[in-house]
Amino acid sequence: MDRPPLQAEIRAKGFGPVQVLRDIVFTVARGETVALVGPSGIGKSTVLRIVAGLDRDFDGSIRRPKRIAMVFQEPTLLPWRSAAQNLTLIHPALTGRAANDMLARVGLAGRGDAFPRALSLGQQRRLALARAFAGAPELLIMDEPFVSLDQDLADQMLQLTQELIAEHRPATLFVTHARSEATRLGARVLELRGSPATLVPHLV
Repeated sequence: MDRPPLQAEIRAKGFGPVQVLRDIVFTVARGETVALVGPSGIGKSTVLRIVAGLDRDFDGSIRRPKRIAMVFQEPTLLPWRSAAQNLTLIHPALTGRAANDMLARVGLAGRGDAFPRALSLGQQRRLALARAFAGAPELLIMDEPFVSLDQDLADQMLQLTQELIAEHRPATLFVTHARSEATRLGARVLELRGSPATLVPHLV
C-alpha cells in the first residue's frame, strides 16, 4: 500500500508557557480531502503552518511531499505582476501558454495581462487557485479559502475547487468553519477541541 503523502504527528505545540496543541496525529492520502474544524482561536491555522513547514518550533514530526501548494484566506498575490506572471514566477518551468491554459481553466481566459488589483475578489481567488494547481501539488493546504465570499460566489468556488482536486488528486488539508464546505468537498472531518487542543477521537 502506498504511504500517505502527509503524515502528521504534533505531540505538543506552545507559545511561550501556553500550550495550544497536543497529540495531533493524522494522515492524508493521495486524492483524499480532510477538513479541519473547530472554534476560532483553537489552533487550526497553527496546525496548517506546522504541516506546511512554516512553523518548526513544535514537538513531533511531519512527513510531507516536496510539491506543496497553499491557498490562504487572502489571495496573497504579487500585485506588481500580471496574472500570468503570478503563475510563471512561482512555477519557472511553466510556459506562457500553459499559464494561460490554467487561467482559462479557472475562468480567467484572456486575463493573463491583468494585474491583481484590476481583478475582483472572486477573480483574485480564482487566480490563487490557478497558482496553487499550476505546479501539480502533491499536497494542497487551504486556510478558509471561501471566507468573505457571498453565497453564489462561494458555491462557484467550491465547485471549481472540487473539480480541480478531482483532476489533480493531491492530498488536501483545509480549514473551514462551515461543515457544509467539508460536505461539498467530500472531506473527512477532524475536529479540534479543548485546551490545549486535541482531535476529537470519534471524528478522526
